[in-house]
Amino acid sequence: MAKKKLPRGWVEGSARKFLGLSREESAIIEMRLRLCDAVRSKRLAKRITQQELATRIESTQPRVAKLERGDASFEMMLLALLVLGVSRREIARVLGAG
Repeated sequence: MAKKKLPRGWVEGSARKFLGLSREESAIIEMRLRLCDAVRSKRLAKRITQQELATRIESTQPRVAKLERGDASFEMMLLALLVLGVSRREIARVLGAG
């Protein structure tokens, strides 16, 4: 596939470079995104609403919505995954993907 031509004055680069992130900071962001994607995927696969998950983790529906966007602590994301029945081994796979 041919490379798409960029508009005049634009340059191609990575988000890491654009934001000035270290490799470690970039890795943390990737892990956070993988965890929040896993929470949403698992919740939907189990046909559980955000409200139902919120009740199970003793939180609120808006907080679960934020969690699924990556706007939550690692602890909250891990708690949600464990409550959804995800094993520690599966969580390790999610974090190690990529």
